[in-house]
Amino acid sequence: MILSNTAIFAALDEGRLIIQPEPSPRYPAEDPSVDSPYQTSAVDLRLGDEISWFNDGLAINIDLRRGRFANLFGPNSSRRAISEDQPYVLMPNKFVLANTLERVELPIFDDRPCLAARVEGRSSFARCGLLVHFTAPTIHAGFSGRITLEMINLGPVPILLFPGIYICQLIIEEVQGIPRRNDSQFQGQTRPSGAS
Repeated sequence: MILSNTAIFAALDEGRLIIQPEPSPRYPAEDPSVDSPYQTSAVDLRLGDEISWFNDGLAINIDLRRGRFANLFGPNSSRRAISEDQPYVLMPNKFVLANTLERVELPIFDDRPCLAARVEGRSSFARCGLLVHFTAPTIHAGFSGRITLEMINLGPVPILLFPGIYICQLIIEEVQGIPRRNDSQFQGQTRPSGAS
């Protein structure tokens, strides 16, 4: 079951969903120039201030059986901070990692239903050719950290990435039953590389 915006508000108030800093305003402001980040069945999240990418010309093969992505990515990647004055220029067919400005937590409770989520792109950006995730939209129950975005520009022209822009949307779902904890390697991540 996907939560509506009003159910998202209730989940935030009850502590079943934690987003820090909490997106605001919850309701459309009287000033039409200020949009609410809460759609009818999702909440928009902002782009953080760091972009990372695999170095060009690497003489490696990625062995997917080995796992532990942060160990592979760290020594074979570059990163840079972005700012209002220095956005990242995402060239066509370039792949980068970024993460959300917001930290998201989906606590597991013993006595009430918990939540999971999916991160999805925004249609206006997708129409420019920007993908914010490939095949990994799931944010599991029990997750805590900033959400990594796997971004690629499939459009014909460069895209400027500024920190703080609403880059993706989080769709919240209720989980049936009480899951057993099985934290991923990305639990507690604060950087696009998966590191904390």
